[in-house]
Amino acid sequence: MANTVENSKPFPTLVSVDPFLPANEQKGLHNRWHPDIPPFATVKPGEVFKVQCVGKALPLDDHDRESITQHPTFADWTGGQIGNNDNSDDVRDVDLTRVHNLSGPVAVEGAQPGDCLVVDILDVQPFEKMPWGFTGIFELENGGGLFAKEFQSRAAKAIWDFEGIYASSRHVPGVRFAGIPHPGLIGTAPSQELLNTWNKRETGLIAELGANSVPPVAFPPEPKGAYVGQDGIPDEVRERIHREGARTIPGREHGGNCDIKNLSRGSRCYFPVFVVGANLSVGDLHFSQGDGEMSFCGAIEMAGVITFKTSIIKGGVEKFALKQPIFVPSPIDPVYSQKLVFEGIGVDLHGDGKQYNMDATVAYKQAALNAIAYLQKLGYSTSPPATDLDFFNNFRLPTAREQAYLLLSAAPIESHVGAVVDSPNACVTIGIPTGIFDQDILPKPEGLEKRDYGQCAIRSDGVV
Repeated sequence: MANTVENSKPFPTLVSVDPFLPANEQKGLHNRWHPDIPPFATVKPGEVFKVQCVGKALPLDDHDRESITQHPTFADWTGGQIGNNDNSDDVRDVDLTRVHNLSGPVAVEGAQPGDCLVVDILDVQPFEKMPWGFTGIFELENGGGLFAKEFQSRAAKAIWDFEGIYASSRHVPGVRFAGIPHPGLIGTAPSQELLNTWNKRETGLIAELGANSVPPVAFPPEPKGAYVGQDGIPDEVRERIHREGARTIPGREHGGNCDIKNLSRGSRCYFPVFVVGANLSVGDLHFSQGDGEMSFCGAIEMAGVITFKTSIIKGGVEKFALKQPIFVPSPIDPVYSQKLVFEGIGVDLHGDGKQYNMDATVAYKQAALNAIAYLQKLGYSTSPPATDLDFFNNFRLPTAREQAYLLLSAAPIESHVGAVVDSPNACVTIGIPTGIFDQDILPKPEGLEKRDYGQCAIRSDGVV
């Protein structure tokens, strides 16, 4: 028995968080990329360790704290920002200067600039005390998403409940699917030179395309909302981090917010190292996601725990020509053998009919719009009924498609590039697993069975 006890030690948790508390009251979290952010913990190569993640978190006022104490399901890992409720006012009012909150950095002994940091993702799980997540459509003026302009996006969301490996939602009925839990955001710290490069090219893009673009074309450094949880940082260093730190919203050369759904249990990641120790950070955990994460907050966002093991390949940047990370996907995926595949080409068939030249983004959009139109035939979304004339006049109802949009963002859809060589049309496909539905969705001579699936959570003023 003594040997059993001695040999049964749990893996250490290097960053511990409380998903019901605001991020700016917790240690080991940061929401900017900067080389001067000191490591919160250090590991040796080969050690297995756990990191807890809160995701997108904001400070709370006294009313929010009281609500969380009395109604714990009100607050997810955003510290009261996004609630487990039935309206989307919280999504509408999100303060994007405070996201994402990353756990770490974790330094790896012996890692030097020019090396390759090998990161094995051994497990990703939601917190037991928070078995739910959300998918959100963000406002045109506040985040947007793939179809922000086309849809004139207004806030909507779906809450997803987790039962083991499965997710289902009261806001998008009729579907149930297995998740692929993964970190939406993972990467090493930039060097000062790389950080300067990011800020120069992204502020240059803003200058070129317009600082007042809606939605924004990029997110420049912003001291407002910046947070680094480590103690002992000199004031001038902390001020420089806040002033220069790169926002966490896009992916970059170091990894970052890449939202690759197959980086799940069993994945191996090869990251370029830019600073001593590599300084690995992780956050924005997802329970599930479709390829593309099209609604901006398009995965099933969750709080949870991720388990890692790391090693170092000396000189790996040169050996492997690492301009960006390389990944080995997870060997564990939900098995949905049959998919209904929608094709898209580089012509705006859902808009003005404009012909584009080898534009894969346009082709992806057209495939997604084709899929959304098909899902509408099944009943996603059915517009909510008006209760009186004033309520009705608050709605914009050219098309109700929020449920379909959210479903394609959250479910394990697959997107592939068919061809980018046949001028002028790139071809991109989106495949929806048919097995996630509780009805047969394949085309039939008599047409499709349209059901009333209600509506997802929308704004309290009724605007969609």
